[in-house]
Amino acid sequence: MAVETAKGFTLGDPMSEATRLGPLSSQMQLERVRDYIRKGVAEGAELLTGGADKPEGVEGKNAGGYFVKPTVFGKVKNSMAIAQEEIFGPVLSIIAYKDEDDAVRIANDTPYGLAGGVWSKDDAHAMRVAKRLRTGQVDINGGPFNMFAPFGGFKQSGHGRELGKYGLEEFLELKSVQLKPEPKPA
Repeated sequence: MAVETAKGFTLGDPMSEATRLGPLSSQMQLERVRDYIRKGVAEGAELLTGGADKPEGVEGKNAGGYFVKPTVFGKVKNSMAIAQEEIFGPVLSIIAYKDEDDAVRIANDTPYGLAGGVWSKDDAHAMRVAKRLRTGQVDINGGPFNMFAPFGGFKQSGHGRELGKYGLEEFLELKSVQLKPEPKPA
């Protein structure tokens, strides 16, 4: 399913209605993402689709853009760089798990924790799993981004929050004042 979805992405001008995947921001980011793809192959992950080569079919004014093929890896081990590091490109690493506890262990076994996702037929069950994840945000069943909810990560994905009440509180300077209590009349 992931391979078919990735193959269905149309690369091109991000302003075009037909485009499903635009370019990366710079040559440096392009090389960084391609290096991760090469590293995934070198570490033994199974390249299911995509790859580090320049994509075909990007034409016209987009031909020189910083495009990367949508890439999907299977048989990824959680110790691999493509599982442990933030790639910031169209690369999906699929990691198999034995059971729910193993899935939570894998999800939390990273130095990062910006966002995660849980999919379940049972919202209450998904909420219990979400509470076990060490991430600043968890989407359940593809829930949309909420601009009024606090946003920020755990671990190396940041400190503090943006947006919502907690984001505003980041800009406040709090002061505590302690008063000596008046003596009670005898």
